[in-house]
Amino acid sequence: MKASDRYVKIVAWSDEDGCFVGQCPGIIGPCCHGDNEVAVYAQLCEIVAEWLEIMQQDGKPLPVPFAGADMHWANLDKTLTNRGIRL
Repeated sequence: MKASDRYVKIVAWSDEDGCFVGQCPGIIGPCCHGDNEVAVYAQLCEIVAEWLEIMQQDGKPLPVPFAGADMHWANLDKTLTNRGIRL
């Protein structure tokens, strides 16, 4: 498993932009877009892997991954608060 596999990646349609937009919370905000959802996801995966590699090379600690966390809506606020994120 690659380090980037542990992070949630979101690709969602944006009515404002008229295309799919990809982001990875905790790593990078909206950073790629396009008409093909699968292509945007693939591009997002590459971007996240590159960001994590740069962080490691710079000696920075990697953010706590969200993938595999208890993300049930009833527990979302608690999970985020425990990770130092306030909504």
